Amino acid sequence: MQTDRHRRYPPIHLTSNSLSLSLPFSPKSPAIPTMASKKLASTGWRACSSALRQTPSSARPLPRLNRCFSVQASRPRKLASSTNNSTKCPSSPCSNVRFASTEAAEDQLGRTGLYELHSKHGAKFVPFGGYSMPVQYSDLGIVESHHWTREKASLFDVGHMVQHHFSGPGAQAFLERITPSSLSALKEYTSTLSTLLHRETGGIVDDTVIARVPGKFYVVTNAGCREKDTAYLTEELEHWKNDFPDSPVEWNILDGQGLVALQGPLSAEILARILEDKSVDNLKSLYFGQSMPATIKGTDAEILVSRAGYTGEDGFEISIPSYATEAVTQFLLDSAKEDLRLAGLGARDTLRLEAGMCLYGHDLDDTTTPVEGALSWIIGKDRRANGGFHGDSVILQQLKKKSEGGGVSRRRIGLIVEGSPAREGAEIVDESGEKIGVITSGCPSPTLKKNISMGYIKDGLHKSGTEVYVVVRGKKRKAVVSKMPFVPSKYVKEPTTK
Repeated sequence: MQTDRHRRYPPIHLTSNSLSLSLPFSPKSPAIPTMASKKLASTGWRACSSALRQTPSSARPLPRLNRCFSVQASRPRKLASSTNNSTKCPSSPCSNVRFASTEAAEDQLGRTGLYELHSKHGAKFVPFGGYSMPVQYSDLGIVESHHWTREKASLFDVGHMVQHHFSGPGAQAFLERITPSSLSALKEYTSTLSTLLHRETGGIVDDTVIARVPGKFYVVTNAGCREKDTAYLTEELEHWKNDFPDSPVEWNILDGQGLVALQGPLSAEILARILEDKSVDNLKSLYFGQSMPATIKGTDAEILVSRAGYTGEDGFEISIPSYATEAVTQFLLDSAKEDLRLAGLGARDTLRLEAGMCLYGHDLDDTTTPVEGALSWIIGKDRRANGGFHGDSVILQQLKKKSEGGGVSRRRIGLIVEGSPAREGAEIVDESGEKIGVITSGCPSPTLKKNISMGYIKDGLHKSGTEVYVVVRGKKRKAVVSKMPFVPSKYVKEPTTK
């Protein structure tokens, strides 16, 4: 069904040689490009009247959910939770990956704005985080897709993840209350990995990336934690309102906002092909952990580009307005037909494990603190000195030396395992067979041709080079504690000044 807006304002179709871009147009919405007012001759584009396109229901933008406690809005659609009745995907080489319950009715699963595009490219879908998501595509197997990302570039749909804006006079202080991050030191258009924390225990509610953008904070959280995070943030904002009524916080969930991850050594070159010249110039000085607004070539469509990712490769996460998500994604694919491929959850998991990155619900959970999870580095120096964040009494004590009563009983580590791969739940034991830890993620590494795993081990046995055993199918297999990442990261970092 076409909306009234589509009937009144048909999409503008842009063409330049073999590339095409089709975007809806509305002169009344500031978020919609006003192409009719632009002179396009200098760009080589031409605007023409196009026939109305049937807009698939899965690609229609969802309403934005505003939560500033003067506005109450309900979810547009019930999403299946991935935290219960979860099953493992048999297609993935990393069998530790659990997807949302296959018992969930199809109409309970969400679809990102790229669902139809995935279908056209032969995607195999699985339930994940309450969404129907591609695990792989017909052109490449999971291992082939993994290698393609390491050698060229791949495009991942991560639109199932939850994008938030926090703004208002109390936004920074509120976020510093629920995370251990030093946001006061965060410059505009820079970001940090962080964690939402439980009040008393300091356990990790979810891991997140927080970026400072003009006038607000842009925060991305995990799809599988959406309902839990929503309940948590709602409760925390209620507490904040009661404690600091003169420092209001506005919270917006950007439902329907697209998010894609362009990853691989050719990603910068490919992204530059679709950006306006000014944005290309800015891209050249964009480094890992930084972000910038950018404009798509020949349009007024503005995106947020962050140099970041979940693969260990150079790459970008691109937040796109809902009306333009499919068009921009197709534009990227068309601009690099020989070098860019779509990639799914299967390759994403092997890539992130080689990069030593955590998957929430497996390598991190509510019972794990940042110190236990080898994430002490996210705790800012001023936060260590002054506290003031949830669970600070627990976490700051854990940071102390053992001689001062500090430390933890377990730590997250990487392992290289001989023989069969060690999957989630496999026990780590010592030579006598006594349990000393557990595997939380594991798979054969396509890059290293070795079995790699991540898990938790008894404190004191976590140092690199420590020899242990892992019980795989009832047999003890030799394993060695390894530093992570398993495969060296290739981030483009800002040069250090002396």
